[in-house]
This record gives sequence, C-alpha cells and structure tokens, in this order.
Amino acid sequence: MTAPAPAPVDVTVADTLLHYLKLEGVRHVFGIPGGGLQNLLVNFKDARDDVRYVICRHETGAAYAADGYARISGGLGVVMVTTGPGATNALTGTMNADNDGSSLLTITGEVAQQFFGKGYLQEGTDLRLDVNRLFASSTDFSAMISLGGNAQELIEQALRVARGTPGRSTHLSLPDNVSLETLSAAPLAKSPASYRSAPGGIASRDVQRIAETLSTAKRPLIFLGNGCRKALAAGGLAQLQAFVEQYQIPVVTTADGKGIFPESHPLSLRVYGFASCQWPQYWMKPTLADSNAEPYDALLIVGSALGGLATHNWLPMIEPQGPIIQVDVDGRALGRGLPLGFGVVGEAGALFEALPAAAATCTWSAADIEARRDFIAGIKRRFPPFVSPKDYASKARPIKPPALIRVLQETLPSDAIVLLDAGNCVGWASHYFVVDPPGQMHASLAMGPMGFAVGAVIGAKFAAPDRVCVALVGDGAFLMHGAEVSTAQAYKLGAIWVVLNDDDLHMVTQGMSILHPDAKSPKVYDSLYGLGKPDLVKFSEGLGADAYGIDDPDELASLTPTVLKAAAKGRPQVIVARIDKKQVPPYYNPAYLPPHA
Repeated sequence: MTAPAPAPVDVTVADTLLHYLKLEGVRHVFGIPGGGLQNLLVNFKDARDDVRYVICRHETGAAYAADGYARISGGLGVVMVTTGPGATNALTGTMNADNDGSSLLTITGEVAQQFFGKGYLQEGTDLRLDVNRLFASSTDFSAMISLGGNAQELIEQALRVARGTPGRSTHLSLPDNVSLETLSAAPLAKSPASYRSAPGGIASRDVQRIAETLSTAKRPLIFLGNGCRKALAAGGLAQLQAFVEQYQIPVVTTADGKGIFPESHPLSLRVYGFASCQWPQYWMKPTLADSNAEPYDALLIVGSALGGLATHNWLPMIEPQGPIIQVDVDGRALGRGLPLGFGVVGEAGALFEALPAAAATCTWSAADIEARRDFIAGIKRRFPPFVSPKDYASKARPIKPPALIRVLQETLPSDAIVLLDAGNCVGWASHYFVVDPPGQMHASLAMGPMGFAVGAVIGAKFAAPDRVCVALVGDGAFLMHGAEVSTAQAYKLGAIWVVLNDDDLHMVTQGMSILHPDAKSPKVYDSLYGLGKPDLVKFSEGLGADAYGIDDPDELASLTPTVLKAAAKGRPQVIVARIDKKQVPPYYNPAYLPPHA
C-alpha cells in the first residue's frame, strides 16, 4: 500500500516573493521597515538565514545601497520600504538606478485594502498620494499586487524587466493584507530560465559590415559605454583586446564606463566626455599633434546612449570624417544626438565574440595599422594625459585633489572598487585615476544625485566582502547620507569613505562664478553655498567609524595602510581630506577647454 500524498501547503504572496528573490540569488535586501510591511516582515524574519534584511538609515540611502549591491554582484538589488513617505524616499534612488542600467526591484508596502480611500495613516493609493503612479513614471515597470491570483505573474514580470539587458528598475506595491493571501496559480518557477532570458545575439551581416567599415578607415576609434561592462567582465575583454591589438585601433570610454577597458593599455585613450583625458583630442583632431596627420575617419560606439556627459554635450569634435556606427541592445539608444552612418541593435558580448572572425575576412592595410601604432605612441610620448601634471605630483597642503587621487592610486590595491559621488569628486577621479580590471570604478552620471556613493559603498561591500570598497564623496553629499556610516558599523562592514572637505558646495560655487560672474562683487558666490564648518571627523566617530582628518598627501599615504587593515577587520573608515579650495577641476580649467572648442 502506498503512502498517501502529502496535503498541499498553501503558498502565500509573501512566500512567493521570497521564493523568487532566492531564485535570483538575492542574499541581501536593503530598506527600513514599517507597519505597511508587518506581515511580510514575519516571512523575512523566518528566512533571515537565507535573505538578510539590512536596515539602513534612510530609504534613499537604502536604494543607493541596493544599486551598489547590484552593480558589484552583477545580480539583482532589492529595496524594501514601508508605505507613504517610505516609498517616496526610496523613489530617487530607484529612479537613479533605472537611468544607470542597474537591475533593481523596489518593494513598497501599502495599507490594507479595506482602508483604501479612507485616509489611513501613510496610505499611498487612492487619496492625494499615488505611489504606483510615481514609480510608473520613474521606472520601467510598476504594479500593485492586488490579490494572490496575480502575484506570480507580476513578480515574474518585474524580474523579467529588472534582469533584462540593459538592467532596469522595477517596482511592486504590496498591500499588507495581500501578503497573506494564497496563490491559485500554477506551480512556482524552479529557475529564472523559466520566466526570463536576456538577449545575446547580433546579426552576422551587421558584424561583417562593422568589420568592413573599420578595415577601410585609416584612423578609426572604438568608444565604449557602461552598457559594455557586463559583457567585457564576462570574457569579452580578452576578445576585444586581441582585436584592437591586431589592428591597432584605439579605445576610449565614457566616464561612467571608466576602467571597463584597461586604461594602462597602450591603445587606451582613457575617458572622453565629462572630465576627459587629454589624449582623445589628439586622435579626434590629429592636426593638434601633427599638421600633416590623416583625419580621424570612423567611430564605433558600443553600449552608450550618447548622453551629454558622454559626448561633451555633443561637441562636433567627436564626429569623424566618415561613418559613425552605434551598437546597442536597446534600439531606443540609437542615433540619439549624433548622425549615424548606421545603427545596429545587438548585444555587446556577441559583437566582441564575432568581430575577430569577421575582420579576418577583410583586407586591412599594414601601413595604416603601423601608422596608427606610431601615432598613438607619439600622443602618449609627447602629451600628458592630465590637464595639470604639476598638481598631480604636488606635495602641498591643504591637499590638492589631483594629488589625493595620486596617493589613492598608489596605495589602494589593484582590485579596489571605487564608487564616485556627484560633484567635483567625480571630475577629479574620472580625469586623474587610472583604472585597470579587476579594479572597478562606478559613477552615477545619468542623473548625478548627491549621496549616491555614500550609500552605494554599503551595498558594494555586502556584495564583495573581501574587496576594498571606497566611496569618494564631497562633504555636501556626505552630510546628506553620512548616517549610512552607522549602517556599516551595525553590520561590521569595513567600507571606506574618502571625503573631500572644502566646507562648500564647491561645484556650484565654481560653476556660478565662471558662468555667471558678478562684476560688482566678484567673490559673492564664495559665501553663498557654505556648509557651516561641521566637524565631519567627530560626526563619523559618533556613528561608529574610525575617522581621520588629513590635509597633506604624505599624511594620507602613511595613513592608508592603517585604514586598509582596520577595514579588513570590519570597521568602517572615514578619511576627511581638507582640500585646496582654489583648485579648479578639469571641466572648469581654461587649459582644458581650447582644444575642445
């Protein structure tokens, strides 16, 4: 006699949500709890050994942390917050992740459905606040799970979009009573492959056309955006390097793609666009280096939507005397801002894999290949990559930001993960850092929110506990979200914050002084955007960090080993670096501007 089949176990919406998060490999969820999540919180309590709910200090900081987690893990970042203001606080970080191509799922609680429209505390559905509509206008997908019967489909759809290529942000609203409802749908998915699949191809005819275009150009250039990051990390870098080395084609990246191609490589011209390296201009306008030089005559763009910061606000210098080819998995990115010779909808990894074989069928001029090699080497031999090598080498105090970058370059391990906040800090780092894989640098330049890196370094450290994770931030951004240092202390995370301290919103001060000078009061802006001289060392110590104030590059160099050792033991570290306020970042430096005009 056979044993009776076990009685079916009811699966609730909360059970289902956790099931899918585990399928996606999520091990950390970031947020702040509240009454609108109370039933779901019970499930997370019971599943805490598998999925840890990391309690942050602000919902925006939680979203930034989830973004950092997604970027470094290569998987899904998850934010879980309560109703009303909890949801609206998380909106900025969620929207920012969507614009930067991070895979993010934001879960917001909602009051029980029987209270809709009655003015229940923090309701975000039927009265003046419509949370779902807010997220629908700011992400690629937003929905409310209104009953057990639609939970599975909506969760799977949110994950399909979030984990697509490129990654996107999605949002699910979950009324408190619905989390307890049971499902009547089909059995739950057993693997992500049953509900999502990422694009991975490119038409062979398009690859052939790209190869032929590059082979007939004398001075082609390859321009990589952040959309190539995953493809290059997954094996495409070796294929791309072999290709460009064989045909001696130089490579530049956008600022938010900095370091995805090794910047110390002989064919790297580093960053073009925001805070450009000085080298790309000599390739794009070769007569700046040699009055008899052949013109730059073909451009291949891969994985960039060609926004303002990627193109110097579409400065004509980027346009070659020949075809522009753009490859992107998202057809909506093609042709934005630049006139294309042709555009290709295709995945970057597939292009890098197929391009060498296609190129082998083309005829390449050996003389042109050798001329490119010599010209690139000549650029690097004759011209510095930095707008101010003197400041980079400086030993002066207060510390000059280029010198601070130099010391970090010399003292951080080669595989360090550096996250850049918005403000002058991202300009200094984009211009003066030299990043090679496995080192990583991440910025947030689509929206540029202050405070991004302050929170993102938390998620990065959770994703890569054995790596050195550093946030380079301004003092204004640190004041916005510095309370997240307490999150690191609570979870024994050795995250590191390097704070550029000038007691001012100096990017604004400098920008207004340059763009809108006041003839009657030339220094008026110097006093308008100050921060009141807060003691950031004491602030950080009060939150549980080891904190240090420095204003000398040698002092920073001698301190860094101590900081790295303490961080490895799980103690958060804050270095408050008093910087020279007279220093002008590359994009405001007159020496940087004339060749680009």
